[in-house]
Order: sequence, then structure tokens, then C-alpha cells
Amino acid sequence: MLDAYDLPCENAAVLAGGSNVLVHLKPTPVVARVMTATAVLHDDVQSWLLREVTVAAFLAKRGLAVSPTCLLPPGPHQRDGLWMTLWDYVPHDTSGSSPRATELGHSLRGLHAALAEFAGEVEPLRGTQAGNERLVDELQPAPWLSSADIESLRVSLHELTPQVFDSSRPAQVLHGDTGIGNLLRTGKKLLWNDLEDVCTGPVAWDVAGLVVSARARGHGEAFIEEVLDAYGDPHPGELSDFIAVHELYMTIWQSYEAQHRPQAERRAAAQVARWRERSGR
Repeated sequence: MLDAYDLPCENAAVLAGGSNVLVHLKPTPVVARVMTATAVLHDDVQSWLLREVTVAAFLAKRGLAVSPTCLLPPGPHQRDGLWMTLWDYVPHDTSGSSPRATELGHSLRGLHAALAEFAGEVEPLRGTQAGNERLVDELQPAPWLSSADIESLRVSLHELTPQVFDSSRPAQVLHGDTGIGNLLRTGKKLLWNDLEDVCTGPVAWDVAGLVVSARARGHGEAFIEEVLDAYGDPHPGELSDFIAVHELYMTIWQSYEAQHRPQAERRAAAQVARWRERSGR
């Protein structure tokens, strides 16, 4: 692909693996994001990825997100049955340390302020629910996941629909997957990355995603309160249903991954146990 644009690739260096594989096409400053798992969540993968590229380009012009590459068409492209998009390589901190709580809250508030001005067509949050229903339908009983667990996951998903997916709260364009791992530190600045799940819905969806991610990294409630204070709202009590869905999604996705990537089984088993404890099932 690079040859057609007279761009060298002497070393394809894998930066990250998992649901997507990120490959730096050295020495060209381009990263290929290859869909290795998450394509199963969507019926029209091409439209889904094109939306991501379009929204990311909009945010990149405002200095808020990693930019799709301008060195060649960013995609989406399909090669050997795999979908991919192409992005600027951004030198960034790889230590894995979390940003400060105030940084996280301010960064998400700034992102939402910009996304509120995006005028393009974006799929509603309800589409995210449909993808997870599809995953539940494909789950099979395992030593750490019983048939009753699978049915409880399905029931929980339906029980939370009115409060989250049919919410009457004001809606706007959202990032969709605001895990701390989707932020890159470049010097003193944070850039958002991985907008595959961009959608429209209540801002509580993104705020809850950030809260769940912070808790998963071991941050306590004082840290969470500081994040929310920096963001400005909503109050923690207003996020409970949205947090419950994010935790539910994490359980569903990790269970699905474990049945397709056996090395993920231990992590999935631990997540299922946490979900049972929190949900009282």
C-alpha cells in the first residue's frame, strides 16, 4: 500500500495487540489500526470506520485527537479479509501512567464541547447495545460462565435499556469509549485516540466510561470525585445506570474474547466474578 505513494516501510513494528492491532509502518510516520476482533460488533464495518475517520479529522484540527494520516488515503481499507485505517504516528509517553484526575475531567469536557459542534451523521448509542446483544447470543457455557450467567447478562442488558439507551437526557456526539488507555500524552498535552465507538447519546455515557476505566486502574473514590469536579457534572449518583452498563459490557466483551482467544480466559473469569458480586446475581 505504501509503495504506491513512494513511502518506505522497512520495519512493521507492532505497538499494541488485542481487539485491534496497531502497527507502526517505520520509518514512515503512519500507524495502521487493524481490526482483529471488534468488527463483529457492526453490520456495516466500512461505514462505521469511515465515521471514525471523519470525526477524528474534525477533532484533530482542534488539537484534541490523533489525526488520520494525510500521507495517503486513511481508509477504511480492506486487505486479506481485515479492515484497517491509517493514522499519524504520534510520539507519546508509553509508561502507562494515568493522567491526573483534573486533566482527565478537563480533557473530556473539552472533547465534548468540540463534539457538540460536529454536524455530520453519527449512529445513536442504541447501536452499541445491538452489538453487545449479538455477542451475548454467541456466548457458550464455560467452566467460569454458566448458562444462567449468560441469561443473566441478557436480562441485565434489557433491564438497563430504558434508563440508558432510551434515556430522555439531552444527546450529542460522544467519543463512545473513553477508557484512559484511549488517551495519549504528547508532552504536556493529552490527545484522544480510538474513536471506533463514536455515537450520539447523553454525555453521562462517556463520563461513566471514564469512571469505570479509572476504577479498573485502581483509583479510589477521591480520585473519581476530582475527575467529576473537573468535568463539571453529572453527580456520581446520576451515573449509576450508565456505570452498570459499562461494567456489563466489559463482562460481555471479555467473555466473548476469552472464547475466541483462550489466553484471555483468566481475565474474563475474574471479570465475570466481579460482575456477579456487583449485580448480586
